[in-house]
Amino acid sequence: MNVFLKNKDYRRFSIASFLSTAGDILFYLAFMTYASKLHNYSLALSLIAISESIPRLFDIFAGYLADKTKRKFQNIFLMAVVRFILYGIVGLLFISNVSQWNFVIAVVIINFLSDTFGSYSGGLTAPLIVDIVGKKEFGEAEGFSNGMNEVINTVAQFVGSGLLLFLSFANLAFINALTFLVAGLLFLSVGLKHRKDQKPLEAQEVNDQKFFATMKSSYKQMKKAQGLLTVIFVIALVNGMLTALGSLIPIVIAGNKATMVITSYSFTIAVMGVVVSCGAILGSMFGPQLFKKASVFTMTIIAIILSFATIIAAVFANMYAILVAYFFLAATASIASIKIQQWLVNTIEHKILASSVGLLNTILMAVAPIFTTVLTSISGFASVKYALFALIAVEVIIFFVAIKMGAKTREKKTVNATAVVTK
Repeated sequence: MNVFLKNKDYRRFSIASFLSTAGDILFYLAFMTYASKLHNYSLALSLIAISESIPRLFDIFAGYLADKTKRKFQNIFLMAVVRFILYGIVGLLFISNVSQWNFVIAVVIINFLSDTFGSYSGGLTAPLIVDIVGKKEFGEAEGFSNGMNEVINTVAQFVGSGLLLFLSFANLAFINALTFLVAGLLFLSVGLKHRKDQKPLEAQEVNDQKFFATMKSSYKQMKKAQGLLTVIFVIALVNGMLTALGSLIPIVIAGNKATMVITSYSFTIAVMGVVVSCGAILGSMFGPQLFKKASVFTMTIIAIILSFATIIAAVFANMYAILVAYFFLAATASIASIKIQQWLVNTIEHKILASSVGLLNTILMAVAPIFTTVLTSISGFASVKYALFALIAVEVIIFFVAIKMGAKTREKKTVNATAVVTK
């Protein structure tokens, strides 16, 4: 939080990001509500979900394009303006006489385009934050941004549901459009200040390699950092376990309603979601400062132990133990993720940073659905306890891998430090 309070440029930049996030959530809620009232609501909601999820697969390509972009501030401003225009069109469609299904298809396409442009904007964000706050404070800045985005995501859903009581769908679309316009102006103000202060850092390093050559360079630079690649995959597995637990625990609760339900099943699931969100928020916002000296391996090992504790609590159907362990697991996993991003920023060349962050996000994102699919299938065909035991088996393996790689990294640092002293 200190970097947000003391760095005016970062404060403006992050507020711009928060505004666009809040507007997006408000509109998503409004569009989902509208679609839920249609005759074939299942198809409509499925189309919306697809339009939201596919652009996330483009992160690696968006990062590559971001690295090839010379004027990053200018382009992130232009993307915000384009999204302002797109959602302005959506607002006009809401008040037009377009048939319901033609409207839904048009908005799904617009939403897909907007989220694709948003993926490119996200690729521009990491190198620009490094330019604004510096490499050393990137982890703290990224942690604050992640935490605030979680807060906004939670609050905006409640605010959106309240606004729907007295505002029309068109009004919410126009509000979303305005958030992008204001965000664009804030991005522009930071960019102009950098130009005025003769700090056009983002224009100095531009990647001129082809896509696969860029990925190869990124891989080689990650490989040079002892343990970096391994810990990336370990954290990806931890995130996969966290996501899988989110699918398995509701199954456990459903099978033990007499002992695990708090008031009602839906309320229990909601409480679990809030607990996990609070853990992620607190871990992201305050973890990088509180655990500044702890290594990423240490935080990963703690996360694995907490994940193990959460699973054991689920096996014994103890809801309160699950909530406590799950809270600390979410917090620790968030800290580990931020630390790995900080390590990445310190290791990778600035000109391919966005591509590398996109590659990291793709790895983290790909593991979660695989874990969830496999484990929920085991639960469906056999028993949820078998799925939990399978998860424990995977955890034991990655636990020892994390310990081994942590020891190797510390040993190498000690050797390097001794060599420097000797010289």
